[in-house]
Amino acid sequence: MAKKRLIFFHFKRDLRLFDNSGLYQALRRAYELTQQGFPTEVLPVFVFDRKILDRLPSREDRRVSFIFYHVLALQKGLQKWGSDLLILHGSATEELIQCRSRYQSEYGKIDFYGNFDDDPYPRMRDQKIKDEFTKEGGQFCLFKDHHLFSRSEILNRSQSPYTVFTSYKKSWLEKISDPFYLQSYPTEKYKDFLKKGFLSQKSFSLEEIGFQRMDFPSQRESSSLLSVLSDYAHDRDFPSRQGTSLLGVHLRFGTISVRQLVSTALEISESFVSELIWRDFFAQILYHYPRVVKESFKVKYENISWRYNEEEIQRWKEGSTGYPLVDAGMRELVQTGYMHNRVRMVVGSFFCKHLLHHWHVGERWFANHLLDYDLASNNGNWQWVAGSGCDAAPYFRIFNPMAQQEKFDADFIYIKKWVPEFETSRYPPPMVNHEQARQRALNEYRKGLER
Repeated sequence: MAKKRLIFFHFKRDLRLFDNSGLYQALRRAYELTQQGFPTEVLPVFVFDRKILDRLPSREDRRVSFIFYHVLALQKGLQKWGSDLLILHGSATEELIQCRSRYQSEYGKIDFYGNFDDDPYPRMRDQKIKDEFTKEGGQFCLFKDHHLFSRSEILNRSQSPYTVFTSYKKSWLEKISDPFYLQSYPTEKYKDFLKKGFLSQKSFSLEEIGFQRMDFPSQRESSSLLSVLSDYAHDRDFPSRQGTSLLGVHLRFGTISVRQLVSTALEISESFVSELIWRDFFAQILYHYPRVVKESFKVKYENISWRYNEEEIQRWKEGSTGYPLVDAGMRELVQTGYMHNRVRMVVGSFFCKHLLHHWHVGERWFANHLLDYDLASNNGNWQWVAGSGCDAAPYFRIFNPMAQQEKFDADFIYIKKWVPEFETSRYPPPMVNHEQARQRALNEYRKGLER
């Protein structure tokens, strides 16, 4: 009998067993090879990648706790299927290459499967892994799992990426009418081809990889989610209501299936589907225009004379601007890792236009604190509110924080929850005058864009 074969499956932003497209493809490939006379097993692997973890500014990071919790849940699920999860800690590239070497003598050929991640570092990491695995004759296969449509799946008539959301949305909705894109991947069908009889390395704690355990919100129950989605269009803009899905972090780390979520949303909430389309839209922008990570999509916006005042930035970060809706949002972010979406737009507009600071500074602060931080969406939304992004709000659209509060938190319920000293002598006056700041922004934007 021919030597056994092994397929590594690398979990990344897809921390679940059910409806996991890459895992399904790996297991089905193992089945096919076994049928052809090449007994094949799939080895599930997860790496706590130090090249990502070491860049985090704090050892108290809710995202790491969230990942750790779901990796252990993933491991338990695999153990119920008679397998296990190989959990590693180090440079992902080095750990996976060393792991392949350890198994090389036992298996005639080792392939590598996973789902792709289009953030800049994961793309570079996967390329290095591909180079090493294919050098030894192994296959390297990545699949789409994180978005409904990504990369170049939706292009305009000239075969270029859309940069206008409404046009992209129209094509997205036309394409999703094909049931193929919403079909589930039944990983359980081939679960017997998971590698058995191995144990992951000794269990370890968050502390052993250098982090402290932090609390994080749990996923909504299905019945609660259905109720939220049915009222989503009406309630989503009011921060004191439980009107948003709270699924951002689960989409970010793949603990839920985007295919199943879209299938549900299409039946219930057009408004929520639109938000999921924005997510795909920003992802394809990042893929085709990776320069947006550090510079404005509309390059003219780099000509604006952006200010940089550390004292102002610090007051914005700590939520002491004197604008209660802005301050409530910033405090909610630091204390919970979450900020209501309507409030995100207000605090972003305040930072870029009232204070006239470059969007990238604010985007990085959100990146450090948001539990549901996603590079493409965070970048896209910050550039949208700054006016510098594709299909962004026009530069002269400047949110009035007080008008936004009167419209969406008229009874100060959200504000008083996060700013208890509001309406007392301890609460500071506004750090800038709205009308004066608005006019300054309009003047500077015009001058910069005319250069």
